[in-house]
Amino acid sequence: MDIRWMSESGIVDVFLLLGPMPQNVFNQYAQLTGTQILPPLFSLGYHQCRWNYEDEADVEAVDSGFDEHNIPYDVIWLDIEHTDGKRYFTWDPEKFPDPVKVQEKLREKRRKLVVISDPHIKVDPNYTLYAEAKEKGYFVKDREIQNFEGTCWPGLSSYIDFTNPAAREWYLSQFSLEKYKNSTDILFVWNDMNEPSVFNAPEMTMPKDAVHHLGWEHRDLHNLYGFYQQMSTSEGLIQRSGGKERPFVLTRSFFAGSQRYGAVWTGDNKAEWEYLKISVPMLLSLSVTGIAFCGADVGGFVGDPDPELLVRWYQAASFQPFFRGHAMQDTKRREPWLFWRRKYSPNQESDTGTICPPSILVPVVL
Repeated sequence: MDIRWMSESGIVDVFLLLGPMPQNVFNQYAQLTGTQILPPLFSLGYHQCRWNYEDEADVEAVDSGFDEHNIPYDVIWLDIEHTDGKRYFTWDPEKFPDPVKVQEKLREKRRKLVVISDPHIKVDPNYTLYAEAKEKGYFVKDREIQNFEGTCWPGLSSYIDFTNPAAREWYLSQFSLEKYKNSTDILFVWNDMNEPSVFNAPEMTMPKDAVHHLGWEHRDLHNLYGFYQQMSTSEGLIQRSGGKERPFVLTRSFFAGSQRYGAVWTGDNKAEWEYLKISVPMLLSLSVTGIAFCGADVGGFVGDPDPELLVRWYQAASFQPFFRGHAMQDTKRREPWLFWRRKYSPNQESDTGTICPPSILVPVVL
């Protein structure tokens, strides 16, 4: 057998796992990269998310809707619009004037909140996170050794250099209750766009010649970037609780060993039958490679699923470790009871597809 190895950066690391049986290989790989972190119990339940639940009233309405229709769920999520101008670790003062109150209402029902925290930091000298990172030299640099600036959700942004141990230590400290204003200990974290995404760059990611800690180019570290952000976030949540609580961190970008820091999902998918079909081998493949806490966006992130597709997706996802309904900003609202109403409302004569009662639509996950 002939094998040809190619590497753009000229560095190839090869590990030979000798087995001889598949179960031996899996054991050896786990010894090499680590085992799946034991997740907090709540994270094994159902998660409700969309881009975006708009404000405190919206969150309360969705939360109450699950109770009203007797549908179990454990976690509600907030995407980028909950922040003040897409500045992470902040809250929109008009949409979320009292985020602690929101969290305390969820706590009363033993539910949790997950918020998004991406690696791009809005270029704004009045934004504390940006000002501190710039002063400490914690951003990735360009070829001229100036802070690399690219475009992402906030507009012009700089990117934290998570390959720098000092930057990771600083970043993880941001999750303390003292620094993350209006956060509580029921708030957990979602790391998205951490490939990293750069809208105005070749291949929609950081240029290969961007410079990281100790002079390493991005081409050498690209696949590790998201890995290090999730590591830092996970350790920040552990530090927040004094090591008493398990962290929950979802990441879109990951690497061998990411299982030590939380969950992953398959990224932006579509509300199409083919995407439901391919989600199963994708998640099985991730599990075989040691990343067992994984899932796909239920119903499809892009587009509007028909009722039967949504039901079948819920049925499949109820047996998958990470179980989250998620949808894009311009999609129709799809909280499960909305489909129930469409089918069974006496005022609505026409509807297509078959829908199950709420108690069947979202199975209880124990």
